[in-house]
Amino acid sequence: MKIVACNSNRPLAEAVAAGLNLPLAKASIRRFADMEVFVEIHENVRGEDVFVIQSTSYPTNDNLMELLITCDALRRGSARRITPVIPYFGYARQDRKSGPRTPISAKLVANLITEAGASRVLTMDLHAGQIQGFFDIPVDNLPAAPLFSRDVQERFEGRNPMIVSPDVGGVLRARIIARRLNTDLAIIDKRRERAGVSEVMNIIGDVKDRHCILVDDIVDSGGTLCNAAEALLANGAKSVEVYVSHGVLSGGAVARIAASPIEMLTITDSIMATEAVRLAHNIRQLSIAPLLAEAMRRISTESSVSSLFD
Repeated sequence: MKIVACNSNRPLAEAVAAGLNLPLAKASIRRFADMEVFVEIHENVRGEDVFVIQSTSYPTNDNLMELLITCDALRRGSARRITPVIPYFGYARQDRKSGPRTPISAKLVANLITEAGASRVLTMDLHAGQIQGFFDIPVDNLPAAPLFSRDVQERFEGRNPMIVSPDVGGVLRARIIARRLNTDLAIIDKRRERAGVSEVMNIIGDVKDRHCILVDDIVDSGGTLCNAAEALLANGAKSVEVYVSHGVLSGGAVARIAASPIEMLTITDSIMATEAVRLAHNIRQLSIAPLLAEAMRRISTESSVSSLFD
């Protein structure tokens, strides 16, 4: 078993390798003067089980090309099995045709990864479950729900928290955590007047005097979650915290979260934190390195991955 780290999230790759008591494979992933990606693996990988750790977060296209070219280099180096470990899968929100002449980019990316030489894929909290079916190779999609549930139990013990889905589409994800915590679930019904703008319309469930925990898979601009927090407080909630699997946090999202009534936004380190995220007073990260390390160990030894969450 060998681990190759691309450049999108080196700290996470190093933490995963440490959890497996393995060194990162010696590799050079760099740019030519014209910014073309060049990859060279500096040790023998013939017949090896190789994992490539790379989130395809911003800059998405550069990180995706690094992953594809690294997989190709390993395939041409005769690696026995190549498993891209993609904690955050970019283009996942383009999982269906939104108009008559629009792409399904998530499917295209799945095809590219397969053609580059991937044998299977390990990822976490895909935005849409059907993306697993876009691949013609096995895909292990790890949920963050157990990690979040344990953290909520530790931090909210005795406070009777209430899990809230910020929209109807996220009800299944929120319900899983609510069931694990044996607590109540509320849903925010919103209408989007135009692209990029959301308006909270109604809260399904009684949130009065409850500590509310919003649960989602991606926070990008942060507008939806900030509006949801304001609506919950306006309906009598005592406090609002947020748990999100992937902290994209583009543009002015960090400042927006900092100025909002959200007491704490908890994200994972599937995407490497920017300086702004590290300095924010109400944003914290949970590490998924132990989860990824155990899943990789089980894949390498042909053991059950799903039993991790029993």
